[in-house]
Amino acid sequence: MKIYLCGFMGCGKSCIGRELASQLGMDFADLDEYIVSREGMSIPDIFEKHGEGHFRSLEAKYIVEMPDNSVVALGGGAVINDNTAAAARSAGRVVFLDVDFDTCYERIKDDTNRPLAHNNPKEKVRELFEKRRPVYAERSDITIKAAGTPAEIANAIRGKL
Repeated sequence: MKIYLCGFMGCGKSCIGRELASQLGMDFADLDEYIVSREGMSIPDIFEKHGEGHFRSLEAKYIVEMPDNSVVALGGGAVINDNTAAAARSAGRVVFLDVDFDTCYERIKDDTNRPLAHNNPKEKVRELFEKRRPVYAERSDITIKAAGTPAEIANAIRGKL
């Protein structure tokens, strides 16, 4: 079984994913980290050299390589791509970590490893958040209001699984 965590940049997918994997006795994998290791370049470099479309195709390509019996943190735009979303839904359960924009933005605003947040003004990032939020909800099996500690949120996910 695989559990995929989706949501906007900064919603806590990696932090909560590690906690959830620990609670469930599963492995943890981060799709962005996997892409960086496989491609040998950072996400900002992939965006700069090849564009966002290429990065989204890498997400779709590598999502199928995520290990069985794992909790997988997806990138903020992964389930926006139809192929990536379909691969996740067919291979496991998809959980949307629903966090308000201001919380996400405070966590990501100075992160140079997030080109869509770092290279755009706050209002542009908010527009992206508003555009993606209903897609996350639509393409997920479970929606969790991700407020509280990672342990509390992981417990809430376990309760809905």
